[in-house]
Amino acid sequence: MKQTLMVLLASVALVACNKEKQAIEDNKDAQEKSLNQQKDAVDDAAKAAKANAGANADVNKAQIEADKEKAKAQLDAEKKKAEAQADAEKAQVDAAKKAP
Repeated sequence: MKQTLMVLLASVALVACNKEKQAIEDNKDAQEKSLNQQKDAVDDAAKAAKANAGANADVNKAQIEADKEKAKAQLDAEKKKAEAQADAEKAQVDAAKKAP
């Protein structure tokens, strides 16, 4: 009877030990799964940030190009204005020479 009781207690202890080990293993698996999901989220966020940075760079390049064209157009307009003013002043000089 003592032997049966000892075997039964050993079996209970072994089963309890196995349940604890299984619970530990399950917890480890759950943590690993959660960490893998977080790693995937980090990868996705980095990918989105890179795409956004690329899009922002394209927008910035387009804005720079537009600003360049605007500045050149402004300078061209000022050049034409200076030419027109010079032509007007020359015409005034010519008119003054012709007048008595």
